[in-house]
Amino acid sequence: EPLIPALRRYASALLRDRAAADDLVQDCLERVVGRWHQRKADGDTRAWVFTILHNLAMTRLRRAPARPQTVPFEQASTGGLAGRAAQEDALHFRDVLSALSRLPDDQRIVLLLVAVEDLSYAETARVLDIPIGTVMSRLSRARERLHLAMREEARPESEHPHLRRVK
Repeated sequence: EPLIPALRRYASALLRDRAAADDLVQDCLERVVGRWHQRKADGDTRAWVFTILHNLAMTRLRRAPARPQTVPFEQASTGGLAGRAAQEDALHFRDVLSALSRLPDDQRIVLLLVAVEDLSYAETARVLDIPIGTVMSRLSRARERLHLAMREEARPESEHPHLRRVK
């Protein structure tokens, strides 16, 4: 139960859809309960649960159609129709999420597990079934790309040589 908020955050970041993320967490928890006897008694339960969630998410993403789902206007949630926030913090948050979404999947996933979910490098390596050195290099590249993307976002309009103002 204490892992549910972290699982929801990670699922939301992977799927970019709150309802689908909730469904994914539900499926993950069902699998965890149904296969509790299969976990290693001396293993890290948190990493095991995140591994199950990650694998379920990757399966869903592979099976997802290439085109986005359309929702009739009448059925759309009011949260999806809300206007853009005017506060600076909300704009910065949006820029960070945008920059994060442009990262390659392998780098974004490692960054989310280490920086957001606070998993250690070793736990992240176990969740993704990759060497710890790969985790460290992907994390380093992800941080560098995110830093560069955020510097690009912060650049004033006059510093964009490919843009010009039209009257």
